Amino acid sequence: MPKIAVVLDACVLFPMYLRDILLSTADEGLYLPYWSQKILNEAMNNLVSGGKLSQQKARNLEDVIKEAFPEAMVIVPLGLDELMTNDPKDRHVLAAAVTAKANVIVTNNLTDFKAKDLDRWKIKAQSPDDFLTELFDEHQDSIINFLQEQSKKYKNPPKTVFELLDFFGRKASLPQFAAICLQNLNEIK
Repeated sequence: MPKIAVVLDACVLFPMYLRDILLSTADEGLYLPYWSQKILNEAMNNLVSGGKLSQQKARNLEDVIKEAFPEAMVIVPLGLDELMTNDPKDRHVLAAAVTAKANVIVTNNLTDFKAKDLDRWKIKAQSPDDFLTELFDEHQDSIINFLQEQSKKYKNPPKTVFELLDFFGRKASLPQFAAICLQNLNEIK
């Protein structure tokens, strides 16, 4: 089965835990991630302006992302974003998706990507919760294994896989995904 091509909007690359699970599942080969330089700039600028990272740490993070996913960068042809009919501030995201021949845009800004604006390109917009839940339905074992490994990486504060999923459900806007993962983990026990 061909892998799904996905553009990750800046808003889903901003929160650390969400960025971590989205990029880690891509690194596991569960889907093909894409973005443009404008999307990365927006994500890094938000990390700096939000006080999450210094300018240097944001540059370092961007370098790590680019090195880990060199094929993910798309160069949007000049003027393509002007052909998009979705919300003007996110036309560059849809233009990146069209350029990448993506199937999905993962975003928290669903109102900026109405079906009437996406249908002609055969692209859909999904929340990270819906996207990760669908990914879980197709790759349960891989995602459970990944979550167990991901939880071991966090030291400050440390998190068990159950604490990580509780955090996803309560604070990371992934309630559906967290619930289905918890249900699966509880069945394994």
